Amino acid sequence: MSGQCACTGEPRLLVPDVGTIVDVRDETASGDVKTFRIALDDPQAEWKHLPGQCAMVSVFGVGEAMISITSSPTKGWPLEFSVKRVGRVTGALHDLHPGDKVGLRGPYGNRFPAEEWKGRRLVFIAGGIGLAPVRCLIDWCLAHRDDFGHIDIIYGARSPGDLCFKTDLFDRWPKEKDTEVHLTVDEGDQEWTGPVGFVPPFLEEIGPSPENAVAVTCGPPIMIKFVLQALARLGFTDDQIVTTLELKMQCGVGKCGRCNIGEKYVCVDGPVFTLSEIRELPDEF
Repeated sequence: MSGQCACTGEPRLLVPDVGTIVDVRDETASGDVKTFRIALDDPQAEWKHLPGQCAMVSVFGVGEAMISITSSPTKGWPLEFSVKRVGRVTGALHDLHPGDKVGLRGPYGNRFPAEEWKGRRLVFIAGGIGLAPVRCLIDWCLAHRDDFGHIDIIYGARSPGDLCFKTDLFDRWPKEKDTEVHLTVDEGDQEWTGPVGFVPPFLEEIGPSPENAVAVTCGPPIMIKFVLQALARLGFTDDQIVTTLELKMQCGVGKCGRCNIGEKYVCVDGPVFTLSEIRELPDEF
């Protein structure tokens, strides 16, 4: 167990670096999901992250929360964090504007082992805000497009207004070579002409081949439960399925014990796990 950055081995202290919000954009019609672009005030404090890693974002005087880094390492700084308003810290973050100060510390956790997937087909399956950490990985893979086979991006939300990253979904990603974007919503509206239905049956309807493929899924726990069942019916093995775990992560370096599952700490050993690794976790999970 280590509190070192997985990229450089440099120790990261628990004191956050000060950053400035340089841009805020609404991702959903209701405004319950916003993407914050944050730059560190001291460029010498900038660090590199890997797809799937997280950072602690502090709202001074309120608290801090572990949030997935939404932007790809290939894009550098400022970093992007897409945040759903769900509690005290995220609510306070949503009340901030460009120019406001926040704290950042990280990067924390492991990463999606995309370097090991060269030559393989990729199937990304996400629901709601679960697209945020997967977006980082998708953009990393697209920046190395020739290293991978066919890419399917399967994404669902409660309604058309709840679809996040619309520019990526409707404009940017579909233009990439050998890349297909499949969208569904739980309930459509008068303007929606696409599929209507939940992600797991939609996944089975699309029917991506498991041959030489890796499936990455992230979203609400109930969605992931049924996505895993759907992938099994499609012929994907546990070693071909990668997902993320979300538990309360307080320190980020495996010291506070808030996110331990048996001998594993989600903030250090995760948040990325294969389904084979998850099946080895104790019954307490």
